[in-house]
Amino acid sequence: MTGTDSWFDVAFADAPLMAILRGTGEERAVRLAETAWDLGIDSVEVTLQSSDDERALREVARRASARGKSVGAGTILTRDQVEVAVDAGAAFVVSPGFDPVIIDAARTRGIPILPGVATPSEVQQAYANGLRWMKAFPAEWLGTGWFRHLRGPFPDVRFVATGGLDAGNVSAFLDAGVRVAAVGSALEDATQLHLLADILRRRRESARDPAGK
Repeated sequence: MTGTDSWFDVAFADAPLMAILRGTGEERAVRLAETAWDLGIDSVEVTLQSSDDERALREVARRASARGKSVGAGTILTRDQVEVAVDAGAAFVVSPGFDPVIIDAARTRGIPILPGVATPSEVQQAYANGLRWMKAFPAEWLGTGWFRHLRGPFPDVRFVATGGLDAGNVSAFLDAGVRVAAVGSALEDATQLHLLADILRRRRESARDPAGK
């Protein structure tokens, strides 16, 4: 098991959902992150594509530290972004695709990474690089069947599904074997927040009592 694996094993131990904040700006990012934390979603990803995103990441990471939560930096495409993410206080980094250069940069800085995968070949390459936690993107396009099929040859890979997920379909992906499902816009919809809270409650109750006793 790599350091990346053990870190995600702990971070996602009681968290079947993750929040993704894209291009929200600092104030809105803080508000949505706190909404996620209050809901029971422990991990938040802030995408890093502009100077505004960097400021948002820094502030969300600062508040996360005070609450014992974890914040990651997403859409990492270059070595320089890995450096910015670490300096901004990110606890982990996420890439939309599989890139050994980014994996090496993250390992050099000692920060856990979720590489993006969308094909069996990419999963196998990430596996060969010693990674067992991977981001499956875009999940809505891949469909739940993709995860069921991949569980056969890769039973010990844990997938974080991102892209097009909300309260209406996360349960189907979790049932298909996804370890963590990531949501975004659902955090600003009162109806979806209520549904997500119910999904979290039922999943945690099931994890505590898998026999339903």
